[in-house]
Amino acid sequence: MIFPRRAVCVAVLTLVLIPVTTQQAEARPRKQSQAASVALARHMLAHLKVARSLSIRGYSRNRFQPQWENRRGRCSTRELVLARDGRGVRRNAACRPVKGLWYSPYDGRRLRSERQVDVDHVVPLAHAWRSGAKRWSQAKRRAFANDLVRPELLTVSHSANIAKGGQGPQSWRPQRRAYWCRYATSWITVKHHYRLFVTRKEKVALTNMLRTC
Repeated sequence: MIFPRRAVCVAVLTLVLIPVTTQQAEARPRKQSQAASVALARHMLAHLKVARSLSIRGYSRNRFQPQWENRRGRCSTRELVLARDGRGVRRNAACRPVKGLWYSPYDGRRLRSERQVDVDHVVPLAHAWRSGAKRWSQAKRRAFANDLVRPELLTVSHSANIAKGGQGPQSWRPQRRAYWCRYATSWITVKHHYRLFVTRKEKVALTNMLRTC
């Protein structure tokens, strides 16, 4: 009778341990993926040109984006981002969201109305202008403002977007410290792709934010 009892105990322990080890196995790739992303961000940051900000003279939002670009039928870039970042999003015939739930990673707010959300340019247009975009063609600036590939567009609360304005990480950071790592890696990724430079204070701020990863 000893052996059957031992078999039962082993079977119970196996059932208990399998979910734990499975969760641990799933967590490892996520940690490895984050570590790789942070390492890449540090590498890209080290290779960004450091320079003084250019003059804001001549800047206008219209130099980047007279309006959101239509991408799929009647759907603009903004509407595609809201659909991508939201849950249970319903759109009307003109593609405008009329219902949905959005999470703002900057301040942790959950928003149930399209009127409460904004699509933020992670690297603000005015900041990009002073980081080298003023020397770009109109077509390149428009592509930057509507980029759905790089982590440049993000759904956030209207209040967080207003508070941020055109500021860089040396003078503004997300209210949620838990998002600093993601914010810094996104900022660096965008600047590296478009070969925009950083100021010395900006680089220090990004380096400090990466330490929270």
